Amino acid sequence: MSSVHELRRILGTCRTLAVVGLSPQWHRPSFFAAKYMQAHGYRIVPVNPSAQEILGERCYPSVTEAARVLAKEGVKIDMVDCFRRSEDIPPVADEAIAIGAKCLWMQLGVVNEAAATKARAAGLEVVMDRCVKIEHARLFGGLNWAGVNTKVISSRRPQQLPY
Repeated sequence: MSSVHELRRILGTCRTLAVVGLSPQWHRPSFFAAKYMQAHGYRIVPVNPSAQEILGERCYPSVTEAARVLAKEGVKIDMVDCFRRSEDIPPVADEAIAIGAKCLWMQLGVVNEAAATKARAAGLEVVMDRCVKIEHARLFGGLNWAGVNTKVISSRRPQQLPY
């Protein structure tokens, strides 16, 4: 389990995020989380073999391909953020190790102890079963983004029906 200090350090130092499984559909959690992180100054590198571009960034078929292309620009991927099923994580962890990422982050509900152990043994920090957007908002004060504490969400009954 990562402490608050570890999460704050990881999110403070990892500025380029390869988001594996990033969906081009605006209503998907991966899109929302990546858009939030992008709006807060992070470079998002979409990894989705079925899309050409997401959030204004070129999509890559794999983490390895993204790292190879970005290295030509002098950009290094710091974090591999996984929006994939738990059983799909081992090859992604292998790619994160191969490119020299600092962190392997598995989103809410994603836990793979074998991949985590392998990544830690290779020197990566590992975060499992946590959302990068939620943790950033909690630790860096972004909880008011997208409707929270903006008086858009209310327990008060509207005076008129919206239709």
